[in-house]
Amino acid sequence: MGSDPHQVIENELDPGEKLLWSGQPRRGIVFRGTDVFRIPVSLLWAGFAIFWEAAVLWGGHHAQSKVPFFFALWGVPFILVGLYMIFGRFLVDAAQRENTYYGLTDRRATIVFGLFGDQPRGFAILVYMLAGVAWRRTKAIDLRTLTDIEMTESSDGSGTINLGPRPANYWWNTGELPGLGKQADVS
Repeated sequence: MGSDPHQVIENELDPGEKLLWSGQPRRGIVFRGTDVFRIPVSLLWAGFAIFWEAAVLWGGHHAQSKVPFFFALWGVPFILVGLYMIFGRFLVDAAQRENTYYGLTDRRATIVFGLFGDQPRGFAILVYMLAGVAWRRTKAIDLRTLTDIEMTESSDGSGTINLGPRPANYWWNTGELPGLGKQADVS
């Protein structure tokens, strides 16, 4: 994908459709309200997994104690998940937002997204093939059938536009506590 949101969205337009607005989410590492809960849980998870693995590996080096190879490997996936929860999720989120483009036309709202942009390269191709994921996706919402539209604007001019009704657990995924608002994602 290109770096110009206007051009990326224009490539998705139907004949006669007019682009009214285009943009991208905020770039870089973003902390959300739910991280107040997720960060401590991820630290506990990873800490316990590392403790488990260390106890198995170093506890098994005594002459009387032989640890089976399976036990030595058992903690590795838990450590990797813990590291992803601590660091990786922020990097993946930043990469996804880097390659996400929003557009609003006279007919629909359009989102174009993909983790690695237009065409993955190297190892990313293998990951995408194994995961069965397309490297570029487009989602469009017809404005004529849309029931709920909500806009929240911050003092700096950034804001969030919600299209459609929110699911009951919306606050858990976004950090917006019911009735208290949230940090804006689009600038």
